[in-house]
Amino acid sequence: MTMILNEEQTMLKDSAREFCANSAPISQLRKLRDEGSADGFDRGTWKAMAELGWAAIPFPEAFGGLNFGYKGLGVVTEETGRTLAASPLFATVWLGGTALNKGGGEDQKAALLPAVAAGELLLALALEESHRHNPYAIATEAQSASGGFVLNGKKTFVLDGHVADKLLVVARTSGGSDSRDGLSLFLVDRQAAGVKVTRTRMVDSRNAANIEFDGVAVGDAALLGELGKAAEVLDPTLDIGRIGLAAEMLGGLQECFERTIAYLKEREQFGVPIGSFQALKHRAANMFCEVELSKSCVLEALTALDEGRSAEEVAKLASLAKAKVGETYNLVSREGIQMHGGIGMTDEFDIGFFIKRAAVSEQTLGDVHFHRNRYGELEGY
Repeated sequence: MTMILNEEQTMLKDSAREFCANSAPISQLRKLRDEGSADGFDRGTWKAMAELGWAAIPFPEAFGGLNFGYKGLGVVTEETGRTLAASPLFATVWLGGTALNKGGGEDQKAALLPAVAAGELLLALALEESHRHNPYAIATEAQSASGGFVLNGKKTFVLDGHVADKLLVVARTSGGSDSRDGLSLFLVDRQAAGVKVTRTRMVDSRNAANIEFDGVAVGDAALLGELGKAAEVLDPTLDIGRIGLAAEMLGGLQECFERTIAYLKEREQFGVPIGSFQALKHRAANMFCEVELSKSCVLEALTALDEGRSAEEVAKLASLAKAKVGETYNLVSREGIQMHGGIGMTDEFDIGFFIKRAAVSEQTLGDVHFHRNRYGELEGY
């Protein structure tokens, strides 16, 4: 498979760009923020996205999906990043849906995936337990009980946790507190007895939540995958999620870069456009090179998923893409603020939304330091 988009993927990308520009512009995010939306996203827009088939793109046709591949989902997600569209696409499809598709039994997938693909069921992965990404540092416990399990513990930074219908909870059933072994994955209703959800308003105006589990009883059917082997599901799920997030970040950094270049051509100082100043030209050229490198990293990672390459290669590409794109988004968003001057720091200009999104998305599922270290370890260093 070549590392380019085919005609169908290009058409999907173009239609997604038009939809996001018209139906989910940055002004919608601003409105959701200013009005203090209870959901944090527009349900009508999400319904329209689902009707376009976006939530069904990566899943098998047998479970209501389109089986269109991760490149297809990637180009759609990239366009949502351009307008900073707030939606359950990442939490429900890239993370929750992937975990369900990778680890669920046939009955579980038949019962839930069609609703996910139709945009009717929202999911959230309850993983993190500290301020820094560490997927195996799990203290939340699931103890065996008659006919099921009892969950106790706390989770933080659960994306879309306060709106999800079902939570995919990573809990420890055996092993030490930092061990990869002994983790299990459970499907838990958000409104189940003993589940306490506290919404946190993020600096980028997106959804997250802190969740407590106090004696939450679930049946044996709630177990997703094998007992004590959730890492076998979690690892590929997180890598797919990292690649998906990198695709969204790529869209955001491209939009930020293009807005900045347009401003350099428009703003005048000493009677000439500031873009004619040599120092700014050099900085813009540096950004351009980093943007192009980021595009290649993301496209190669998406291609690897669709080609079904080895888990180790996908893991390397996921960390490479997440680190590179995070670094570039950081650079471009900060240069964007700098080059817009004082007005760039005001809420009047949209450019400030990108630097906020860059900050949060870089920390999600591991920052640049986490992924540089992981990439080195995967390469044997």
